Amino acid sequence: MGNAIIIAVLAVILIIAIRSSIKHLKGEGGCCGGGGSSIKEPDKKLSVTVINTKVFKIDGMHCESCTNRVKRAINSIDGVSAKLDLRKKQAIVKYDKEVADETLVKQIDNLGYKVIAVQ
Repeated sequence: MGNAIIIAVLAVILIIAIRSSIKHLKGEGGCCGGGGSSIKEPDKKLSVTVINTKVFKIDGMHCESCTNRVKRAINSIDGVSAKLDLRKKQAIVKYDKEVADETLVKQIDNLGYKVIAVQ
């Protein structure tokens, strides 16, 4: 009888853990697993004059780790620099050369986030 109770409790814990893991992997949890670091990704300086600025509205960012991932991905593209605003769920992107919106959208989508508007 005692073993049955222990097995039932372990089964419930396992089910909860699996559900949480699935949410976590989909980016639906309270944090996306970045280790909870509050260290912000450093800003990227553009070497020439800024020729354009756009705002990318992004769905799926839940924490500072999310914004750091998106910022790193955008900043890895030559000719652009991003500042992220978690509260507004957006990236403000400055350009020093022409870069197609699709290039940035693809970079963000590859991380599992969704660009919902470009302004």
